[in-house]
Amino acid sequence: MKSIRAFLFIALAILPASAQDFKSVRDGVEHAQFARQIKTSEKETLKTATVNALRLDLKKARLDVVHALDAAIGVETTSSIARRHNAFAAINAGFFRLDRSIFNGESTGVLQIDKGILSEPFPDRIALFIENKQNESTIAFGHLTLDYIVRFYSPRANELIYDVAGINRERKQNEIILYFNQFHRTTLTDPNGVEIVIRKNRIAQILDGKGSAEIPSDGYVISASGTMRQRILRYAKVGIRVVLGGGYADQRAEIYKLYRKSEDIVGGVPQLIKNGKIEITWEQEKSSKSFVETRHPRTAIGKLKDGRALLVTVDGRSETSAGMSLQELAEMLLEMGAIDAMNLDGGGSTTMFLDGKVVNKPSDKEGERPVSDAILVTLRK
Repeated sequence: MKSIRAFLFIALAILPASAQDFKSVRDGVEHAQFARQIKTSEKETLKTATVNALRLDLKKARLDVVHALDAAIGVETTSSIARRHNAFAAINAGFFRLDRSIFNGESTGVLQIDKGILSEPFPDRIALFIENKQNESTIAFGHLTLDYIVRFYSPRANELIYDVAGINRERKQNEIILYFNQFHRTTLTDPNGVEIVIRKNRIAQILDGKGSAEIPSDGYVISASGTMRQRILRYAKVGIRVVLGGGYADQRAEIYKLYRKSEDIVGGVPQLIKNGKIEITWEQEKSSKSFVETRHPRTAIGKLKDGRALLVTVDGRSETSAGMSLQELAEMLLEMGAIDAMNLDGGGSTTMFLDGKVVNKPSDKEGERPVSDAILVTLRK
């Protein structure tokens, strides 16, 4: 009897997602909305989570990552980003800084748009790689680490190499940060550092103790504080040659190839499925056990065996939808046919936009939360 009860529990707790009806809403775009019953033990009351899922034929639909306000900082709702770019569908994407500072909306993981890096990755966290060809998009997943350096070619000391701590984010003590013109009109820094303005690979200006340097459209700014400021000022002279180097610290050939050919990259945490098996790498990615095990609203993206993309949101924090743990999310994605998948930002950020409206129920009491960036779906002509 015990084994029969256990079998009944498993059958009840994991209802097959394949039984849900996907309906074609456009050529190459299918949508399903269903209630998923979840239960982690025989003693727990059966709960329900509301799921929205999109299946996309990437020969008929294109994927792009777009940042809020088309900048590197700032926030905007997923539906607003989608409407501005005439997208047919969208989900929220990467994790971001959420506060009342001027850096609100700064990505906290890797973000690359149209081959331009807007934010460095959190080392070795999972990332989505999107390659857009003329007639097809392809997606892949991998753990990415990027290291940037700047080389100063000083007549006094020949070549000098400085490690870069970050890109397009708030500068902290004893750091070098690079600012590109996608970030803002200026660096938004305080006066406690030095700003090196680079044009055509040469130092055009040195602004010490001023802050908030204007970012040139044809170059970038190297901003340094504390000990790094002191080191750079020893050799920085207007006119000397400066070259960006590095950019890739992970020598695995597969990831290197993805990085080089991808148009857009966005980070998440953690990986959920790899090569058709559940593999939740939260410890490797320095996430927390509570984040993995607690039921929250979730957003995820996966790849099916035939190359189609699977975009999923799970509502939560309400009486009608409990959310999911990452194990429950991974199990569902696996049943839906995902061979690779990753978790994106969730909680109050979780949003799915489809054909002019938001189809899920965001959990914030104010409604749809402004986010940092979104994955947009546009229909190929």
